[in-house]
Amino acid sequence: MKFYGKIGFGETVEKSDGIWVDTIVEKDYYGDILKNVKRSEDAAKVNDDISISNQLSIVSDPYLTNHFHAIKYVTMFGTNWKVTSVEVQFPRLLLTLGGVYNGQTA
Repeated sequence: MKFYGKIGFGETVEKSDGIWVDTIVEKDYYGDILKNVKRSEDAAKVNDDISISNQLSIVSDPYLTNHFHAIKYVTMFGTNWKVTSVEVQFPRLLLTLGGVYNGQTA
């Protein structure tokens, strides 16, 4: 199955002299969905938490290669998903996704 979507990177940029702020940069990438699994985590809540255990193989470029450590989320199926691990297998990166990402977005 093919993938096309946004990857969100957390970066710290200088807003003005000596003032640094965290920001999210989104970039579009192509790849393949290697594993597509949904699971519900039974918690002591009214609604279960939904997680996925998807694995994506993304075609890398210089930006992705140099910023893989800053990847926060991937947008897939209309939702932002946390990236729980990144494995470098040049010229591709293998991203493993987990629960829903609720942090800052672009």
